[in-house]
Amino acid sequence: MNNTTYKLGQLIQLSDKRNTDLKYGIDDVKGMTIDKTIIPTKADMSGTDLSKFIIVHPNEFIYNPRTHGKKIGLGFNDSGNNFLISWNNIAFKVKDSAKNIVIPRYLYMDFNRLEWDRRACFDSWGTSTEVFTWDAMCDMEITLPPLSVQKKYVDIYKSMVDNQKEYEKGIDDLKLVCDGFLDKLKREGEKVKIGEFIQQSDIRNVKGELTIENLKGISTDKSFISTKADMKDVSLSNYKIVKQNEFVYVADTSRRGDKIALCINDSSDNYLVSSIYTVFKVKDEQKLNPNYLMMFFTRTEFDRYARFNSWGSARETFDWSEMCEVAIPIPDIHIQESIANIYKVYIERKRIGEQLKKQIKDLCPILIKGSIEEADGSHGGTEHTEKG
Repeated sequence: MNNTTYKLGQLIQLSDKRNTDLKYGIDDVKGMTIDKTIIPTKADMSGTDLSKFIIVHPNEFIYNPRTHGKKIGLGFNDSGNNFLISWNNIAFKVKDSAKNIVIPRYLYMDFNRLEWDRRACFDSWGTSTEVFTWDAMCDMEITLPPLSVQKKYVDIYKSMVDNQKEYEKGIDDLKLVCDGFLDKLKREGEKVKIGEFIQQSDIRNVKGELTIENLKGISTDKSFISTKADMKDVSLSNYKIVKQNEFVYVADTSRRGDKIALCINDSSDNYLVSSIYTVFKVKDEQKLNPNYLMMFFTRTEFDRYARFNSWGSARETFDWSEMCEVAIPIPDIHIQESIANIYKVYIERKRIGEQLKKQIKDLCPILIKGSIEEADGSHGGTEHTEKG
């Protein structure tokens, strides 16, 4: 068995079937991420003409020619359904004449390598916006083992993906339980303003006990993230400390779409956040369970409420007084703890699910490398190695 090198243009072709008869609607519109996954679109689709949108069939690919830093937004339709993407993206598929040369999912595995992103970004051109053109895509080279070897490694990859998806089904069931319970409480319970149960916390890092390793940012997905700020020569003494079970949020809602950046520190570690963020905590956890409160903060209705009640001219903010006006049902603490425990299981399983996705993605370069080595009979290093 031998490996063969091809230009991608020998293997793939554009797919440009448009939604002219409007068979597909807003719910069918998808986007893609730089992590190479298909997601529901984040764009406001109200009033959008969908007739120009591209239909993406199973086993077809999409990518955004505009580069995003060091990665290319790309996705693969591994479902059994068609969906739509915006006309300013590119859809493509494996040529009929190349189906005995490359398996679409194997090609997708190759796209998931960091080396591929680096090459694609290197081949992108532009001034204010860099573009990875279709011609540049077609000019890229790919080394392929025989189809039988590809299938072996695709089967390994697919079995991991299938297991991960089965795991996710259980996560969705937990989310339904939590949402259903909260909806029932909203219908049947009296709502109480949370201002009487919470208070601000303003402990600063004046002694310098916490370092840049403890510094976090906050996402609109309601989680802590590694800070994106340039912290060179920045003093952390004025930064706020967020302790276990404490909350932090960004009052500025102007540039965050329809979501508010907020999260709870559910770890046993203390974190540092910017001094402009608002840190708060529950006064008495025997009256209000922090995780129960967090469940309400994760609901889209809270984001809508926060955005609607943000005020300002050049910059709109959801200030502390408005946060205290938020009203939720607060049942007996034992009821709160029961549903909060289910919620904690949901959050933990969701975290594990995301970790599984990352592990599968990280395995793609290993599987590609293994298939190449198997085809050329090598058990050591080869020219086709993953860099980084």
